[in-house]
Amino acid sequence: MSSTRHSLPQMTDGLFLTDGGIETTLIFHDGFDLPCFAAFTLLRDEKGMRALRRYFARHAAVARKNGMGFVLESVTWRANRDWAEKLGYSAPELEQANRDAIRLLRDIKAEYETPATPMLISGCIGPRGDGYDPGTAMSQEEAQAYHSQQVRIFADENVDMVSAMTMTNVNEAIGVVRAAQSAEIPSVISFTLETDGNLPTGDSLGKAIEAVDRATGAGPAYYMINCAHPTHYESKLAAGEPWLARIGGMRANASRLSHAELDNATALDDGNPVEFGRQLADIRARLKHVRVLGGCCGTDHRHIEQIAMSCAEVGAA
Repeated sequence: MSSTRHSLPQMTDGLFLTDGGIETTLIFHDGFDLPCFAAFTLLRDEKGMRALRRYFARHAAVARKNGMGFVLESVTWRANRDWAEKLGYSAPELEQANRDAIRLLRDIKAEYETPATPMLISGCIGPRGDGYDPGTAMSQEEAQAYHSQQVRIFADENVDMVSAMTMTNVNEAIGVVRAAQSAEIPSVISFTLETDGNLPTGDSLGKAIEAVDRATGAGPAYYMINCAHPTHYESKLAAGEPWLARIGGMRANASRLSHAELDNATALDDGNPVEFGRQLADIRARLKHVRVLGGCCGTDHRHIEQIAMSCAEVGAA
C-alpha cells in the first residue's frame, strides 16, 4: 500500500479494465434478491460467495485474455453504517463483511493476475444515502467522520486504494478524500451524473472536481464518472478545460434512461454492448489519460469485452 497517488500504475501504464454493474447482474441475470441493492449481503453464505467469485472471475478473465490491467472493486458500496442498520447488521458483522469482501478479491487477484495483467484491489465506498439523490448533504467534517470507519478497515486490509462511487455532492466527496488522506491511502472519487451531464445537486462536473481539489490539495489520485450513459456526459468532455486532465476513468451505464426511469424499471435495459464499447473507446481515444474503463447499471462482462476489443481496434489501449 502506498500513500502517494502517483504510485498507482493506472496513472501511467496502459488501459485498466474494471467490472460492470454487479448489482444488476446479480439481480437480473443470477436471480438474487439484493435488499437495499446491497451485494455485500451475499458474503454471508456459500451460495452467495460462489456467485461473487464467478462474477469477478468472469471479468478478470476478460482482462487477462486481452493483456490489460484490472481494478478489482469490492462489493462494499452499501457496506456503511446507515445501510447496514437497515439490513440488520451489527457493527462487528459489518466490519467482517468489509474485510471478507477484500479477502475475496485477494483470492481472485492471486488466481488471475499475470505480468501483462496487473490487478489492483480497491475498497469501494458508497454514499451514505441514495446514489441518485443527494438528499440532505452532510458537512465536510461529518462526511469525513462517517466514512473514516470503512476507510480504516480497508487500510488495515492493505488495499491499493479506495474508490468512492456514485458520489452525488461535493461535501461527501471531500470527506472521503480527507478520510483517505488521514489513513494514508490513495483515493478515487467517482461522481454520478444526470442526463444533463451534471451532478444530482446541479453542480457541473468541472466545478465539483475543482472544489474537491481546492479543499483537499488535489487529494484524489484521479476522478471518475459513473452511473450515467456516455451520451449523457460526452459533450462535457470536449471543452478542453484544465479539470479534464483529472478524469482518469469511466464506469458508464448501459441504458440511456434517467435515474428516475431506472428506479422504476421492472426489466433490465442492457443497451447495446458493441455500441457501448465503441462509445467508451472513442472517448478514451480523445482523452488518453482516461485509463480505467468499466460499467455500471445494466452492464456485464459482455460490455467489458467490447470495451477491450474496441480500444484495441482504435489503438486506445
